[in-house]
Order: sequence, then C-alpha cells, then structure tokens
Amino acid sequence: QVQLVESGGGSVQAGGSLRLSCAAYGYAYLSNCMGWFRQARGKEREGVAAIYVDGGSTYYADSVKGRFTISQDNAKNTVYLQMDSLTPEDTAMYYCAAGPLCWPDNSWGQGTQVTVSS
Repeated sequence: QVQLVESGGGSVQAGGSLRLSCAAYGYAYLSNCMGWFRQARGKEREGVAAIYVDGGSTYYADSVKGRFTISQDNAKNTVYLQMDSLTPEDTAMYYCAAGPLCWPDNSWGQGTQVTVSS
C-alpha cells in the first residue's frame, strides 16, 4: 500500500496558476507511475496527467496540454502538477494516484479542491 498526501489546492481567478503536490509513502514499486485525476461536480473522474517516476515519460489529457505540467522530485518522493492559464472548466476535486503502470489507479489521495472563478 502507498499513502499519498496532497497539498496545494485553493481558489484562483481565471488565467491564474496553482501548483499541486503529492508525496508518496510506501513501497516504491507501487508508485512507479504517479498521476493526477479530477472530478467536477456531476461529472465522471478523468485523468489529467501522469508520469513514470523512473523514466520521466509523461501523459496529459488533451484538455490540459500546454497548460499543465507534471514533474517529479524523486529525492522527496513527490510529484507536482503545475497548472497555468486556469479556466473555470478546471474547477474540480483533484486526486493524486499511484500504481505500477500509467494511468495509475492502485492508491489514491484524499483529494484537494481547485476552484477557478471567472
């Protein structure tokens, strides 16, 4: 089992930026891939970005390409999601996830709310 601790959510105006952090604790092989998902009210959960922490390969949803950047700090077992040019459509609960393969779905964080106002 991997424990994931998220931070960095909040409220921002459209066009602004936020950075989410996710620290992983537990068996490293269970967090070979780490990613971010989001779920807006009334919508299904969707994958936003994911990264293989041992190789750096990244994956993005089309809706965030060019605006969001996922990165890692292996020394801290932490993954970041830099979100720029935010729009109200990005408003959602954001969840960190980890697993052996991308897109990960083995372990989940508690979620952090991101709210973008127009």
